[in-house]
Amino acid sequence: MTTSLEAVREALIYALELQQTPDELTEETVLLGELPELDSFGVVQLVATIEERFDITIDDDEFGAEIFETVGALTAFVDAKLAAAAA
Repeated sequence: MTTSLEAVREALIYALELQQTPDELTEETVLLGELPELDSFGVVQLVATIEERFDITIDDDEFGAEIFETVGALTAFVDAKLAAAAA
C-alpha cells in the first residue's frame, strides 16, 4: 500500500517534472524557495495534481506558503484533508 508521503513525492515529481527520485525527497526537503520549478505556475500544477490523485479539493483560502515549506508539511496537509473527508 502506498503511503501518503510516497504519493505526495510522486505527485511533486510528476507535477513539477523534477529530476529527483522519490527517495531523494525526504520529509525535511525544503520546497518553497529551493525548487525553482515551484513557481506560481508550479503551485497551480501541483495543487491540481494533488486534488486529482487524492480526490480532495483545496480551497483558495487554504493556499498558504506554510503548506509548501517542506515535503513533510505538504504531506501533513494532505493527510489532514483526507482525514476531514473521511469524517
